[in-house]
Amino acid sequence: MKVLVALFVAVLVEVAASQCTCDNMKWALCDGNPCKCTLQFNSTFKQPIDCTKLIPKCFLMKAEMFRARNNMSTRSIGGKPVETAFVDNDGIYDPDCENDGKFKAIQCNGTEVCWCVNSAGVRRSDKGDKNLKCEPVETYWVRLELKHKPVSASADVAKWKTGIENALQERYKLDKKFVSDVQYDKDGRLIIVDVKKSIGEREPDLSLMTYYMEKDVKVLPLFQNTLFTPFEVSVEGSKVPMENILVYYVDEKAPTFTMQKLTGGIIAVIVVVSLIVIAGLLTIFFIARQQKARYSKAQPREMAAMS
Repeated sequence: MKVLVALFVAVLVEVAASQCTCDNMKWALCDGNPCKCTLQFNSTFKQPIDCTKLIPKCFLMKAEMFRARNNMSTRSIGGKPVETAFVDNDGIYDPDCENDGKFKAIQCNGTEVCWCVNSAGVRRSDKGDKNLKCEPVETYWVRLELKHKPVSASADVAKWKTGIENALQERYKLDKKFVSDVQYDKDGRLIIVDVKKSIGEREPDLSLMTYYMEKDVKVLPLFQNTLFTPFEVSVEGSKVPMENILVYYVDEKAPTFTMQKLTGGIIAVIVVVSLIVIAGLLTIFFIARQQKARYSKAQPREMAAMS
């Protein structure tokens, strides 16, 4: 009898262990009863995570950098909403995180070169050294520029808004009240979604949704693949899949980019154009000078001939 009980307990333990997974993060390492999960940041440190929620973007980026360094798979109408909006042109880096998963205001990627980031971890300043002064700045508005695949879809914007609200709530736990506006261009297959919270409001962290969503649309989902289908929007009962996404970030304070933000190619063009303009002005100056000199020589000769 004792043997049967022991075997039964062993089976229960094995079943519990097999069910110990993190639905919101497929890279998580999970074990124990109760189930506890962690994310590997480096060869010695594992970050405990709460799998009942979406994982902070800063933690996800650190885990992705670790996997990339160790050759581990990481697959698992548009335009700016306002002039100060900007996109993430720097891609992934190895961030410094606060204990709660928020990004530190200054990031250096393990080098002497540093920059300021917003609450979504996106660079919002020129790069400098470690003496750079940065302050925490919240992203309160994101614009999602989505393009759906070439399938037949309703042109009714109200139905698109309902579909977008449902998709963001069901998949990313985002309250529908934060979807402030939706626009739709049927011919361009373009959906513009504005997600906003009040200035000064700290919840929700909009970077949670954007990071998961970008991965979903690019078919690199962070959820357990067996539990979630690709990101789709239900419109009039039809599932509409996406093929591309662009995210604009609007912070409570405008970014501090300067001319250093320009790429080398643009700077080279500016330099070349400036040199051409300077050369043209110099040519005009020397031609005018030569004509003046000829006039000065000709005038005395004419006066001599008259006498």
